[in-house]
Amino acid sequence: MNEKVAFLLNQQINKEFYSAYLYLDMANYYDEQDLDGYANYYMVQAQEERDHALLFLKYMQINGLKVTLDAIDKPDKVFTSLLDPLEMAAEHERYVTALINDIYHEAHQAKDYRTMKFLDWFVDEQMEEEDNADTMISRYKLFGQDPKGLYLLDQEYAARVYAAPSLVL
Repeated sequence: MNEKVAFLLNQQINKEFYSAYLYLDMANYYDEQDLDGYANYYMVQAQEERDHALLFLKYMQINGLKVTLDAIDKPDKVFTSLLDPLEMAAEHERYVTALINDIYHEAHQAKDYRTMKFLDWFVDEQMEEEDNADTMISRYKLFGQDPKGLYLLDQEYAARVYAAPSLVL
């Protein structure tokens, strides 16, 4: 495998673990606000990100590549309103999309079609993640300022359950 592609894949493992930490931090924030549904939503999101990291790890192992796990940075976001985590999550998902696109670009340059095929699932996943994040912001802005609306949104997010990624390696 191309050295740069392998390096970026390895970096992505650590970036996905950071994403899990970030979403755990958001879950903690909402838990402190007694918004158990929002806390649940981001707890599930953290599980997804951890599994994304493990998918990248497994892909590297299957391809005989050395995996290097780095220290995971502490999330540095400060939340001062209920909207802050939602907006920061949307920003973070756009960042992750850019990371996936960079790996895809390098794989394409290297004619690494196997990695491109592997990344196709993540390209689709990121489209869904960005849409979900944007929808949560829109719905909060529409309904979240009203206590009854916020309560109903919180109840909806409380019903979210974890579904393991459908990507098979």
